[in-house]
This record gives sequence, C-alpha cells and structure tokens, in this order.
Amino acid sequence: MSSETRINDRIRVPEVRLVGPNGEQVGIVRIEDALRLAQEADLDLVEVAPQARPPVCKLMDFGKFKYESAQKARESRRNQQLTVIKEQKLRPKIDTHDYETKRGHVMRFLEHGNKVKVTIMFRGREQSRPELGFRLLQRLSEDVADLGFVEAAPKQDGRNMIMVLAPHKTQKTRPKASAEPDTN
Repeated sequence: MSSETRINDRIRVPEVRLVGPNGEQVGIVRIEDALRLAQEADLDLVEVAPQARPPVCKLMDFGKFKYESAQKARESRRNQQLTVIKEQKLRPKIDTHDYETKRGHVMRFLEHGNKVKVTIMFRGREQSRPELGFRLLQRLSEDVADLGFVEAAPKQDGRNMIMVLAPHKTQKTRPKASAEPDTN
C-alpha cells in the first residue's frame, strides 16, 4: 500500500464520500461525478481518508495542500527540543582548584540547558574506596543544586562511577540573562 496521497485519476474506487472546498458535506457520489465537479471548480480531488468505506475525498488545491503540510512539518521540527548530554570526567583525588574548574564547566553546561553526565574514574587502589567518589558526586550535586537536579543517582559501573545531572525546567531563559553586559 502506497503512503502517498492519491489525487484525481489515481483514485480507483466506484464511489467516494465527497467534501466540498469549504468543508461542506456533499455526500456519497460516483467517482466520475466527483472528478467532473473538481474539474469545473478548477480544483483537485484529493483522497484524505483512504481507509474509510467509501473513501473520503475533498475538493482542494493540491499544491497549496502540500505546501501547507510541508510548512507544518518544518514548524514542528523547529519546535522540537534536542537533548544534548555533555560529559565531565573527574578523579577521586582531585585538587580543589581542578574541582572548581570542572564544577564551572558543569554549571555552564546546565545554564545552556544541557544534561551533564559526570564520571569519576577509579584506577588501581582507588577502586577499593568508592565512597570517595560518591562523596565527590554528592558535593558536586549540592554545589549545582540551584541550576540542576540529579536525574540519575551515582552508581558504580566497573572502574567508573556515573551520575547524570539535568537542568531545571525553568532554565530556558538563563542564557539570555547572562548575555547582558555586566555593570560593575
């Protein structure tokens, strides 16, 4: 079965339920009469509901219909939200300044509305102390609590411990506010 809309002579049924150009119901008519009405009105006969019995056809300008449906599809794609997951990797024995730098990156990602996957990598004997990584992730989640929340709690995955942070729903206006010049 073809997914393409059938128009005019491609409609191969003996009779159709006809809808006029302004949406008014004409009724069930023979296909020859429907094609003649379409030709007289200088419009196309478009099959809008092929699964109905009899199929529903409408008198309309098919070029305009295709253009409007393409515009609707483009608008719905524009309004789609694209989720981006950024990743930040840490080590359990991270220095204070390094931690603050990484925390700044996480905060920037959350401000821009991206999710952040925070990974703590354990090597060697560090693997026997997963509580160090857990405490570090807890500290990070508390530091960025005003920008985001913990979407996936910290969990051990082999040599790594992973946590996912997501921005709060009201974060959409934050990037514009930070774009204003600082008046200090």
